[in-house]
Amino acid sequence: MAPVGGENWPLKDNLPAGPLVLVFFKISCPTCQFTFPFLDRLTAAAPGKLRVVAISQDDAAGTTQFLERFAPHITTLLDTKGYPTCKAYGITHVPSVFQIEPDGTIGGAANGFHKQMLEDLGAIAGIEPFKPGEQIPEMRPG
Repeated sequence: MAPVGGENWPLKDNLPAGPLVLVFFKISCPTCQFTFPFLDRLTAAAPGKLRVVAISQDDAAGTTQFLERFAPHITTLLDTKGYPTCKAYGITHVPSVFQIEPDGTIGGAANGFHKQMLEDLGAIAGIEPFKPGEQIPEMRPG
C-alpha cells in the first residue's frame, strides 16, 4: 500500500498508536460515496482519537478527486497493481470496513454501509456520527 503521495505505510508500525479503521473502497461505488462523508465527519471531529485509513482500488488522480468531494480528512492509500492488500484481506465488496486493535486483531468488520458500525466507531471517539434529523438507513449493501 502507498499513500496517494507514494510512500509505503506498514500497518504494524501504525498499530501502537491505538485502534485503527481500515476502509477498502472504489471511487465509482455509490455505497462508498454514501459512507465516506460519515467516516470523514468522525475523523475530522476526533483527530487522533479515531484513525481512519482508506485503501483505494483506483489511481491517484481519481482517488484525489474522490477525497476532495467526500472525505478530505481521511488518510488514503493506494492498492493498485494487482490489489495485494485487498487480496490479503479477502475483499469481495466495497466498502469493507475493519476495526484493527493495537494488537493487530480485528475488533469489528462490515461490508457495505452499516449504521451500527459507524455508531460503534463514534463511541470509540466519543462523537455522534449522525446529526439530529438525518434519515440514515440501518444498512446499505456495497
